[in-house]
Amino acid sequence: MVLHPAAKVREAGQDVIFCCEASGAPEPQNYSWYHNETLLEGAAQGSSGRLELRGLAAEQAGTYRCRATSEAGAILSEPAQLTVLAQGQPSCRTEPEPSLVELPSECPPDASGSRYYNVGRCPSSPCPGGSAEPSGCGEESGRCCGVRRMELRQVPCAGSLLPLKVVAECGCGPCAQPRLLVRGRVTAADTGEPLRFGHIFLGATKVGFTGPQGSFTIEVPPSTRRLVARFVDVQQRLVDAVRVLPLDRRGGAVYQEVKMLRKKEPVELDGGRSNAIPLGEAGGREPVGELLLPAGAFLRPSGEVFNGTVKASVTFVDPRDVGTAGAASSDLSFADAQGEIVPLRTYGMFAVDFREGDSGAALQAGPVQVRMDAGQVWMPEHLHKMKLWSLNPGSGLWEEEGVLKPAGGGRRKRKRREERTFLVGNLEIRERRLFNLDVPEDRRCFVKVRAYSNEKFNPYEQLEGVVVNLINLEPQPGFPSNPRAWGRFDSAVTGPNGACLPAFCDGRSPDAYAALVTATLGGEELEAVASSPKLNPNAVGVAQPYLGKLGYRRSDHEDAALKKTAFQINVAKPDPNNVDENNGPVYPYRSLRECEEAPVSANHLRFYRTEVDKYEYNVVPFKESDVTSWTGDYLAWWPNPQEFRACFIKVQLEGPREYMVRSRNAGGSHPRTRGQLYGLRDSRSVRDPLLGDTSAACVEFKCGGMLFDQSLADRTLVSIVPQGSCRRTALNALLRDYLSRHPPLADTNHTGAFSMLAPLDPLGHNYGIYTVTDQNPRLAKEIAIGRCFAGTSDGFSREMRAAEGTAVTFSCQERPPGQESLFQRLLNAPAEA
Repeated sequence: MVLHPAAKVREAGQDVIFCCEASGAPEPQNYSWYHNETLLEGAAQGSSGRLELRGLAAEQAGTYRCRATSEAGAILSEPAQLTVLAQGQPSCRTEPEPSLVELPSECPPDASGSRYYNVGRCPSSPCPGGSAEPSGCGEESGRCCGVRRMELRQVPCAGSLLPLKVVAECGCGPCAQPRLLVRGRVTAADTGEPLRFGHIFLGATKVGFTGPQGSFTIEVPPSTRRLVARFVDVQQRLVDAVRVLPLDRRGGAVYQEVKMLRKKEPVELDGGRSNAIPLGEAGGREPVGELLLPAGAFLRPSGEVFNGTVKASVTFVDPRDVGTAGAASSDLSFADAQGEIVPLRTYGMFAVDFREGDSGAALQAGPVQVRMDAGQVWMPEHLHKMKLWSLNPGSGLWEEEGVLKPAGGGRRKRKRREERTFLVGNLEIRERRLFNLDVPEDRRCFVKVRAYSNEKFNPYEQLEGVVVNLINLEPQPGFPSNPRAWGRFDSAVTGPNGACLPAFCDGRSPDAYAALVTATLGGEELEAVASSPKLNPNAVGVAQPYLGKLGYRRSDHEDAALKKTAFQINVAKPDPNNVDENNGPVYPYRSLRECEEAPVSANHLRFYRTEVDKYEYNVVPFKESDVTSWTGDYLAWWPNPQEFRACFIKVQLEGPREYMVRSRNAGGSHPRTRGQLYGLRDSRSVRDPLLGDTSAACVEFKCGGMLFDQSLADRTLVSIVPQGSCRRTALNALLRDYLSRHPPLADTNHTGAFSMLAPLDPLGHNYGIYTVTDQNPRLAKEIAIGRCFAGTSDGFSREMRAAEGTAVTFSCQERPPGQESLFQRLLNAPAEA
């Protein structure tokens, strides 16, 4: 499906047009439409993927999807929501919804003991559109609910007034048009070596290359619902990786790590003789099966039989090793006879590469025989459903090649006394080179996961844009390996209400299926809630007794030395007759909407960021995970909603402990903002494991540059103040020289702080300044922090290297009792300080 119908909002009596388009060989010949999963008759069926509804009535609201069919099969589009409002019914309330921001720690709490302030927000819901668009197809730019008016408030805080802008009124206006991007890095799964200058394909179209460090950026067409990308190593050392990359439909960039398998070393075969290649014999394991190639099976592309020396490389992805899940291709899905995209459960996949021994020219093969050891099929009901599949690299879907059936009299001796029974199937190896031993699986559920900015798990501090990965582990009675084998993997991106991930489940045996879940944000691994020494249902987010049935365990449950970044659960299908199991976090497969719309009070599983020693305050509130919340204002921290520039300064601190460092950011040279606060940033320093009594902090500051009207640049007045009795002892020579050559100079007389007018140039690690521009503000910051930690302009590290790439150095000591630091005086009496 290359064009899906788009969501629409109309008033009663208006017209609406939905469109869809499918491609294939042969081309789809018929389209039909469904309203709320009921087939529409008459004009809703034909050779065009276009549906026109005129004079809308309230009962026509709901979901619409199309189904395209041809001789090759069928495919269903994703559903599109049609909202029908009564004439004159407001779609955007003028009164803003509640939205809380945390005030600085020096601000006194309110009567209820809270330091959170309601700044309001406008939901980015669509407003009614007209039906006069030329074609009616595709996304509508239209009008959306947004901020119409803001007010400036003055919040009493530590003897002074802290400026804060709040939303006063909402209304309909032009919708934001954010760009959809997927960024990431491609590396070899075994060594971590980056894929340098690899080719990137969307379908059959080459769209770019990876960089020298394996990095990539893909700009996603707005109508895309399923992004399938293929990464190709031009040096042919790594197996082509086909990935279905998760998207954030609201815009911005999602970061994805892509792992590529190294091709197995080729073996030389005689093309004129029969040959057998084992599948999955690595690590001392019994092979899952074997590939049998009869004499004369190798063919040149012209069809000529090749009987010379063949270099054959067959790389097997073995699901008995859970570490291979991250390098497996596609998302293990296929389109069934009705056109629904449904999951597969794998018993192994293999990539083949056959070449002439002398010239290296690619060869085809066929027909060849695939023999699978029936003893490796751990669920008896799968024996009669096992099939051979090949991957369509354009759609990312697996397509059936044949059925594996028990071999007649097919028993083969193994290890003297044991015998093997084989399932046998045939295939031909032509253009497609990636194959799978799979069964369709219909025991499915959804698992609800949320991510939070810290361990407080406040509902209004949820993280969006987090990539959550779920690996289905093998049933308990399965292969006796540790960790257990895997059968499927899925990814989803958290939105304002978390994410729902598909998973295999079972209602009769709670521990039949298990899932291993991880979460990353811009390459940073988030932490799961602890399960030992004592399991806390309130922290995990799931009430008892259902939590006990799920068997929640964090990855370090039995070994504290392991990472804390994953958890494992039994995917126990909820019992509809048990009220304790009908409030999440596991939902039946037909209850996806219930999962997606579940309130935050419902059971869910949790991840959180561990960087709790960090604080951000913006005078003009902005939710970085939702670019549609941006408001044009001279005091906005981010002046451009299409491009976000993150700036960090690296501060070295010599002292016996870690220190909090604040940046205060105010207007510096622009006449409209000079002296007015943009925002505050606090960051705790991190120790360098190789340097005693030395730490460093990567502190964000507001970049210099154009303000939102794009008419005049402002060089932000940035003040860096460490907590404690600290004295400035050194300043980066290149930074000092740059600032002296770009006057005016900020007042830096106080030795307990450092001030500068922010540079307009991006500078780099030689100056101790780190600048990254991206369409996603959080991703820009994550990349800049990684470079700052590493002390280089092109590296990335989560381990602090305090002596490399620093801008300013402070020497800190324990102050005498009763003596306040400059930082503390700024908190308690900022005007006097």
